[in-house]
Amino acid sequence: MTYTSAPEPDPATVEAVGKLTEALETVEVARGHLYAFHRLTGTADFTLDEAIDLLRHAGHHDLAERLETELLGRNVLPGRWTYQVVEDYEDTYYDVFRAFERQARELTGGRRHLHEAELKRNRRTDGLRGHEAFPGEPVA
Repeated sequence: MTYTSAPEPDPATVEAVGKLTEALETVEVARGHLYAFHRLTGTADFTLDEAIDLLRHAGHHDLAERLETELLGRNVLPGRWTYQVVEDYEDTYYDVFRAFERQARELTGGRRHLHEAELKRNRRTDGLRGHEAFPGEPVA
């Protein structure tokens, strides 16, 4: 990513944009949980399919038929499978949130994680291995 040659933002701006980025990071985790929900529900549906076959093989045709008809492939929310829940979340909330965070980063010249960069500057031990300022920095 290339950054603009904007002047250093004031500390209040860095804090505000950092807080918005922190909120986006939480949204990213929530999105990950939605994908886990999607994957786990899909796995359960395929495992249910196997259970139905096993019930049939064991002679429990009525229960197998009901499971196949009433539960296999069922919507998790009215009219929606899990992939549709994920898509709706992304289209309705996630994409909008990301766009606002990108717009706010214009206030920092496009630079990300300025708060963390300041923490790194203040907490690292100059010249000590494992405390390099950037990848590939030679250690004295």
